[in-house]
Amino acid sequence: MDTVFEVSSKNYGDDLLLIKKTLSHMETLVGCYNGYTLGEPSSKFGWTFFKLSFKPNLQNGIEEKFAGMLNKYRLNNASQKFTKFMTDYFQAKGCNIKIKMLD
Repeated sequence: MDTVFEVSSKNYGDDLLLIKKTLSHMETLVGCYNGYTLGEPSSKFGWTFFKLSFKPNLQNGIEEKFAGMLNKYRLNNASQKFTKFMTDYFQAKGCNIKIKMLD
């Protein structure tokens, strides 16, 4: 089952480019390709919202490759740790976005 995030951005054009570059690099690191999909954007209140879906093979590759970093997050469950890790990872690459996991 795919993991789906709602991504919020104030600068959609620049952040989208950075997200694509970051995920392309991540796919190369874990040896997985076509591991994510991006949804159509919608804008409200100066923010642009869109869905980002991770396919299981990419998510599993990230969790294995970065297991040490994920374990350092003091959160209750694996999905919260993955969400926080991806938020921090994107922000470290220059994306000023917010990420929320959808149920």
